[in-house]
Amino acid sequence: MNKVKIIVADDHKLFINGLQLLMKDESWIEIIEIAHDGKELLDILHKNIPDLILLDINMPVLNGLNAVHYIKQAYPQMKIIMLSTYNEPHLIEKAKNLGVNGYLLKNSDKDELFHTIKLVNSGHLCFPYLSLQLENEFDSKDRFLKQFNITKREFEILELIKNNLTNQQIANKLFLSVYTIETHRKNIMQKLGLRSPIALMKFILENKL
Repeated sequence: MNKVKIIVADDHKLFINGLQLLMKDESWIEIIEIAHDGKELLDILHKNIPDLILLDINMPVLNGLNAVHYIKQAYPQMKIIMLSTYNEPHLIEKAKNLGVNGYLLKNSDKDELFHTIKLVNSGHLCFPYLSLQLENEFDSKDRFLKQFNITKREFEILELIKNNLTNQQIANKLFLSVYTIETHRKNIMQKLGLRSPIALMKFILENKL
């Protein structure tokens, strides 16, 4: 069996070290290059083509999703497994639409990692099972959304505000700009008739959002 040659692109050194330890005793797999951001990955691909890329979704300079866009333009047959801490339907769907071959959560165990690599390397797609919980939550809140004319994106932001995330943290989590989050917050406040962050948090708690 030929070795599966892999490039790992991730900005967390401890995670990379962990992958290297997991793979060092596996004769069928080899990490041939390490990239710490999307731009470095693109530079590496000009000189070294792997069988498969393990690509972090959240990286500096050029994030994983944007890197996929460029990679698939230049190397349409390149096999890519997206690595992420986010088990969120809109991100998984976006990765699929960009042509990613697999999506693996970073809390997966070794067996799941190797199984995903083998499946994707043999030409299969491999994505996590998505529960209907998120959609069901939106269904149950449908009356609230209609009452205040709140969009699903605004409701998503409300839930993150409830978890005490800052605008910057929300922007990072949703892959949006801080300006976009600030605009959403202003729209939410206006729709709910609120004038302060404290009033917004009180509204969230009182309505059990």
